[in-house]
Formats: sequence, C-alpha cells, structure tokens
Amino acid sequence: MKNLFDFLFSYKHWFVFIFLEFVCLTMLFNYNGYQRSVYFTTANGTVGTAYSLISSVTSYLNLGDENEMLETKNEQLRQEVLRLKSLLSEYEKDSLVNISGLAPKYDVVGAKVVGGTIHKSNNLFTINKGTEDGVREEMGVVSSNGVVGVVYMSSSHYSIVIPVINTNSRVSCKLRGTKNFGTLRWVRGRADMAIMTDVPRHAQVKKGEVVLTNGYSDIFPPGIPVGFVVGVEDSPDGMSYMLRVGLYSKFETLREVSVITNYTKIERKNLEGKADSLLNSVN
Repeated sequence: MKNLFDFLFSYKHWFVFIFLEFVCLTMLFNYNGYQRSVYFTTANGTVGTAYSLISSVTSYLNLGDENEMLETKNEQLRQEVLRLKSLLSEYEKDSLVNISGLAPKYDVVGAKVVGGTIHKSNNLFTINKGTEDGVREEMGVVSSNGVVGVVYMSSSHYSIVIPVINTNSRVSCKLRGTKNFGTLRWVRGRADMAIMTDVPRHAQVKKGEVVLTNGYSDIFPPGIPVGFVVGVEDSPDGMSYMLRVGLYSKFETLREVSVITNYTKIERKNLEGKADSLLNSVN
C-alpha cells in the first residue's frame, strides 16, 4: 500500500493535469455547439469505419456459406434448364404434344473438380462425388457453360471424368436449329478447341453457329450447349465437313460441375434386356 501512495504522490501533477483536461473538454463540448457537432461527426465517422471493417470481415467469413447457397440454387436452375430443353427438343421432333406433357426425368448432382489435367492426350478430371451421392459410370457432366464430359469410374466419394478434351471422348452433337448432326471429338492441342466430324456436305454451315447435344444417347439430354463453329473444312476423305468448334466450358478454370442422372436410362436398359431374353428363348 505504501508503494501505491508513493507512486500517486510522485506523479500527482500528471493526475491533476489529466483531471483538469477532462473537466475542460467536458465544458467545451457541453457548452459550445460547434465543438460538440465536430465531436459527434468525428465520432460517428470513426464508429462507422469500425462497423464497416467488422462487417467486411464478417462477410468474408460468411462467403463459404453464401457460396454453398448459390451453388444449391445453381443446381436447381440447371435441373430446370435441362428439363425445359429436353421438353423443347421433344416438341421439335414431333408436332404432336405428348399427353403427359412431361420431358424425360433428369436430376442434377452438384460436384467440385478436385484434380485433373488439360495438357495430356488422355486428360482426366476428379470430382468429389461418388456412388454414395448417386453418381455412376456413363453419366454426363456439365458446367454452367456447357458440356464437360462423361463419368468413367466411381468410388464411394469420388469419380473420374473423361472430359471433352480427351482423345477418347465422343459426343453426339448437332447444329442449333437444323437436323445436321455429327460427332464431337478432340485432337490433342488447345484445351478450348475440338472438331465436329461427319457433318453432311449439304449442310449450310456458317461461323458462329452454336453446337448442341442432339439427345441421341442416354448420357446427355438434347439441347445442352457444347460450343460454336469457328471454322469449316473438308474431311480427309472429302465426303463430309469437319468443323472446328470453340468449346464453351473453360477447362483451365473449371471448378463447379453437375452430374446428370438420367433415370430413363436404367428403365430403357432393363426393357431392352427383357426383350433380348424373350427373343433368345423363342429362338
């Protein structure tokens, strides 16, 4: 206690000075309107800056949750787009409206690309969804821009995807607004370019035309964007055209994808299997 008193006594002039300063400032801001307004303006600015900083930090910390919410909404929108495009394709094929008015059933499972290559002949991507998420072999994979590839194999929590930029990839496509179709494949080189072969010679192809999936397989529904025509050349045998196609999917920066589940594929295979068994038993 003696040490405390000695300390207070030794610095008593400083304590008196601080006390008097406090009294002066209190009287200054209480009895002078201009100084009081300056004080409140400055204080509000400081507090506002502090709140803005806190808000920015909080927003940054909440970005993960917001991204998850946005991706969930994107999955729902992709599913709706697939349904509408498939329905539109059905109407284009036949002017008679289906009695049920429903397109084939497609569901979308969101996934993230966790690994892959873009500079090899046989590029592969790894996504973080597998059999426990409903992902199986031969399911189509798309991004928000267009076609990505096809699931090659799956484990419980991961899947390997053969992207369009793989020399073994084949996607059946057509030119938008026409019945001209061909096969999209990739020749090792640029990750943003592929070729479409077997396009008939009578097709009137122009640069900039959009290339879509034609729905002839059970992997992709019709009408999914693939790319656009950047060049028209003759095929090596001269019997058809070979189109150079700029790909919509940006494989260098690809992160978010969706796997398309076509439940009608299983139904179709089961029905065809029963038909084959019936024919074999008759023969």
